[in-house]
Amino acid sequence: MRLIRYAVLAVIAICLLVIALANRGDVTLNLLPGELLQFWPFANSVTVPLYAVIFAGIAMGVLLGFVWEWVREHKHRAEASRAKKEAVKLQREIKKVQKTDGTTADDVLAIVDGTR
Repeated sequence: MRLIRYAVLAVIAICLLVIALANRGDVTLNLLPGELLQFWPFANSVTVPLYAVIFAGIAMGVLLGFVWEWVREHKHRAEASRAKKEAVKLQREIKKVQKTDGTTADDVLAIVDGTR
């Protein structure tokens, strides 16, 4: 399984390298359109290789997807946390009902535990 993982990572790395080598040309990215430049005190453009723009777009998309999914699954994590707290509370209650010598004070609990 480890070999398959390394093979897949190697293929991905080779593909990224080929994309980077094929797209080495510089592109200029503008922060604001020309009409708004008079109100902007900082530099509004940067020149970078095209592959950097492509990889940055992919990275931002993956990051946005992770954050979106994390926010979407919040309700499931919260429900699991509540269920775990309830289970711990019920376990404490069962131990409180049981006698100290290991026998239970309640017949139902004894049947559930298998002591009778």
